[in-house]
Amino acid sequence: MREIVNLQVGQCGNQIGSKFWEIISDEHGIDPYGRYIGKTAEQLERINVYYNEASGGNFVPRSVLIDLEPGTMDAVRSGPFGSLFRPDNFIYGQSGAGNNWAKGHYTEGAELVEHVLEIVRKEAEGCDCLQGFQLSHSLGGGTGSGMGTLLLSKIREEYPDRIMNTFSVVPSPKVSEVVLEPYNATLSVQQLIENSDQTHCIDNEALYDICFRTLKMSSPTYAELNHLVSLTMSGVTTCLRFPGQLNADLRKLAVNMVPFPRLHFFVPGFAPLTPRSSLQYRSLSVVELTQQMFDPRNMMSACDPRNGRYLTVSAIFRGPMSMKEVDQNMFDVQNKNSSYFVEWIPNNIKTAVCDIPPPGLKMSATFIANSTAIQEIFKRISEQFSAMFRRRAFLHWYTGEGMDEEEFTEAESNMNDLISEYQQYQDAEVDDEYVEDDEEEEVPAEEYE
Repeated sequence: MREIVNLQVGQCGNQIGSKFWEIISDEHGIDPYGRYIGKTAEQLERINVYYNEASGGNFVPRSVLIDLEPGTMDAVRSGPFGSLFRPDNFIYGQSGAGNNWAKGHYTEGAELVEHVLEIVRKEAEGCDCLQGFQLSHSLGGGTGSGMGTLLLSKIREEYPDRIMNTFSVVPSPKVSEVVLEPYNATLSVQQLIENSDQTHCIDNEALYDICFRTLKMSSPTYAELNHLVSLTMSGVTTCLRFPGQLNADLRKLAVNMVPFPRLHFFVPGFAPLTPRSSLQYRSLSVVELTQQMFDPRNMMSACDPRNGRYLTVSAIFRGPMSMKEVDQNMFDVQNKNSSYFVEWIPNNIKTAVCDIPPPGLKMSATFIANSTAIQEIFKRISEQFSAMFRRRAFLHWYTGEGMDEEEFTEAESNMNDLISEYQQYQDAEVDDEYVEDDEEEEVPAEEYE
């Protein structure tokens, strides 16, 4: 089996993670106490990807829940699936990170990290063939961003050849929960550039928009936003968990989606998203899914892919459908919208098809795009960062934990490099590429003599 170890860090990470386990358990027919109550053999066939089987025949999530304050853990424990998790895998501090990246990364988080790694090792050793790790966290707070990135770098050291997949909630333009978001996010992005293989950028504003505009909810709650995120999370790993005609896994995804090592920040999306009231008026077809999938309103990051170009796209379809139809639709999308795809990666849509649809739907699709438009998110954070950093506002909270001003300057320039790298590939034309290559290959005449 190709197992995945799940880590959820901080309040946001644990809330998304809990929702994710609810969805996965529903798909695999596991009740809130870990008992199998499903109907089909396929649900159990590859259940080891996310669950360990306990001695009593119960299934236990291969998940480590981490926070620097006990409150979040109590909330998960008292939630609907609280008794599903292994009690030893709840790891929490007492003091909290207080929205301070330095506390999560250098002081409070560093005290707890060895304990977390022990549990992670234990989970990894119990695997037959470990595929990789998935981490859910936010970049705006203290624990998810500071301790989350600390864990990333530690796990990277120990398991350099495993895939590191993160679901990162990035600060959104209009919805700001934390004043220090620009600092925390910039410091985190620097770590993500170095230590993650694929980062799915999700933000609350885009999720709110989906709830308001597409799903016609009048007042969406965080539980509903998290539900959207968990749909994507379960979609990305569908092919590992269920049989399909064309399989993808985390490694195939990384290899096909990341043209340059630093550019691994993805925009996720999901289809179909339909308000309950109009479900009966829609027929679900591959065409319909494809249209909705590429619709900017379905994207879970507040950036408009029409302002950039797609470097690569991955589409994971679920449900009974013909491969020919899927391939034809992907081909059409690329042909009709060729200006939105870079020309120097000829076939840049990767598809996967899994036969088992999600519960309650006839078919669905998960969309993951590596688009240069994502630089809008980083630009926004960078502007807010420099506005505060210019006046050295709030800096004493970080230097008090032993950080240096230089770390901030370095993180800022690293993020600005990332932005200009995206811009460079957005503007790159096929002809420019060839010209540059030819110039490099010219050999001085003397060498021939």
